[in-house]
Amino acid sequence: MGGRGSFCYPRAFAAFAADPAQLLLAVTHGPDVVGTAQLTEIPGLSRGGTTRLQVEAVRVRADLRGQGVGAALFGWAVDEARRRGCALVQLTTDTRRPEAHRFYERLGFTASHVGFELQL
Repeated sequence: MGGRGSFCYPRAFAAFAADPAQLLLAVTHGPDVVGTAQLTEIPGLSRGGTTRLQVEAVRVRADLRGQGVGAALFGWAVDEARRRGCALVQLTTDTRRPEAHRFYERLGFTASHVGFELQL
């Protein structure tokens, strides 16, 4: 249960609200939400116990792409990672989105790993 198609948004939002390691960003322009991202602080055992900030669910409204909204969102996320004492910011991106890859590279991210997933 809870897989695709189950539409468990209320449960997901409740879990976010209860977990200080989670942060849901909403970028607004006037009354409109024009961008979103999910940030997750992840303590780890690798790299000497390094804490990471995982960035997921990045979305910018299509008509505003290329106008700095995404760069501002990531700038804020990187600053938040520093405030939380994280040593790195990481993300995954769909292999079918080369324009997104170029965007992340312009922001200073490197394609250092290969990601795998198993859909359930």
